[in-house]
Amino acid sequence: MKAILPIVLAGLAVTACQTAPAANAGFLSQYEGLVTREDTLRASIRERRDDAAAAMIDRVYLEPAVLVGPVGTQLSEPERQAVLREVDRQVCYEVSERYILSPVARGAARVRVGVVGIGATGQAGSGVAAVANIFIPGPGTFRVPGTTGGLAAEAELVSAQGQQVAALAWARNANVVGTDSPSLSRVGDALQMAEPFGDSVGDAISPTDRPARPISDPDPCASYGPRTQPAGFLTRLVTGIYVPEVNTGSRPPAEPK
Repeated sequence: MKAILPIVLAGLAVTACQTAPAANAGFLSQYEGLVTREDTLRASIRERRDDAAAAMIDRVYLEPAVLVGPVGTQLSEPERQAVLREVDRQVCYEVSERYILSPVARGAARVRVGVVGIGATGQAGSGVAAVANIFIPGPGTFRVPGTTGGLAAEAELVSAQGQQVAALAWARNANVVGTDSPSLSRVGDALQMAEPFGDSVGDAISPTDRPARPISDPDPCASYGPRTQPAGFLTRLVTGIYVPEVNTGSRPPAEPK
């Protein structure tokens, strides 16, 4: 307990702050017009959207997310692919609530996503944090400073004619104090950040007055895995640890027939 106390005090001394923006990675077809959002507390968000052009689009094709440049070189290929799959999963869920998803690119607008940064999670620090959180009452989690990871990604909506309609440059690191759970996976934090990134993609590419679409049956995103993970929720509730095997459930999308 004495060894844990200094770590807890260090965590309490650190307040949640906005992640520094990632440099332009060259993935977007253009960066002109990106505006920094000032109303975000944790993520760095730069975005632009042509509302009139976006309102004319009702069908989009989701291109599989790609790694841009030497991303996550300290990670294994399976770890990097796990991040791409979870990004695909979360983006599909959010975009399907705004647009009709097209199984083919021809004649449809396209959503392009590039992962430009993966910050590795410190496994030893996460283990210590998991133990420390058992002794800390109240909501929220506390992490060991210097051991949190994160995700940086870019996305854009491109019309069927090839014009950029909306764009997003996004980055977020897990907080030392907050709701980001420790993980024994080196990509645990990056995987957790995929969900808020997907939320931001959906918001960035959709006109503000567009109503949410009901999810069709069958679910157009079913090939990416289930939208909810009850086992993952219970695992985090009981252990306080993010376990990718039960929290994501993502898998590569099925090939179009």
